[in-house]
Amino acid sequence: MNDKINASRFLGFAGLYENVRPSVPAAACGILVDYFGKKPSTTVDLGCGTGLSTIVWKDKSERIIGIEPSDDMLATARHKEAENISFIQAFSDHTTLPEDTADIVVCSQSFHWMEPQSTLAEVNRILKPGGVFATIDCDWPPVCDWRAESAYCELMSKVHHIESEHARIRESFRRWDKNEHLSNIKNSGYFRYCREIVFLNQEKGDANRFIGLALSQGGLQTILKTQPSLIEADIELFEKKIQAIFNNREFMIGFCYRMRVGIK
Repeated sequence: MNDKINASRFLGFAGLYENVRPSVPAAACGILVDYFGKKPSTTVDLGCGTGLSTIVWKDKSERIIGIEPSDDMLATARHKEAENISFIQAFSDHTTLPEDTADIVVCSQSFHWMEPQSTLAEVNRILKPGGVFATIDCDWPPVCDWRAESAYCELMSKVHHIESEHARIRESFRRWDKNEHLSNIKNSGYFRYCREIVFLNQEKGDANRFIGLALSQGGLQTILKTQPSLIEADIELFEKKIQAIFNNREFMIGFCYRMRVGIK
């Protein structure tokens, strides 16, 4: 098994992902630019998905390159191409970019789908001396209402149980532990300074968005695509709970981020 199988995990729900997932907070970009010391000439967004995490760099970097292996995600991302934004279909351990290309390389909600050693070797190859590497991840569920959060956790517990009990689903992906991101960065030996930064960012939401955030998780989508009968009743119950809790009102969703940073 290798991480190349993970690309197929994201087929078929790029539209949902695009509409409900949070964008990278401007504060995170600001921290990385400050660490670099000036406006970067080139930023690489590794595992960029639909480009949500790419376009936030439009006015913060001279050039931005999104790297994404999934056909569906990339097709959506390419609608965001602009004068200084481009996308390449490639994997994290073979970006096809020249050496010393990037001032900043970012993995937003994506590093746990990448084999860490080979990916970090590629990051080191394309990152200029003095450049900055960062992984940016949300904690799930987002902060909003304890009842909704509890329902989310209950649904995801069922997803994890199904993954563990069904080999066809379990063997369709490989995922690395987010809690090991910082140690993997440190242990690579490529970076002279490493640390974790934790922060909260809020966005507007409603019941439909909260439901969509749950449905946008790759594990749940894999079950829906392979053995939907295992999870459909749980999804229906989850949706009813969330709609009842929020009752058509808007609210603020708090996304708790963990950013692990390495300075080359």
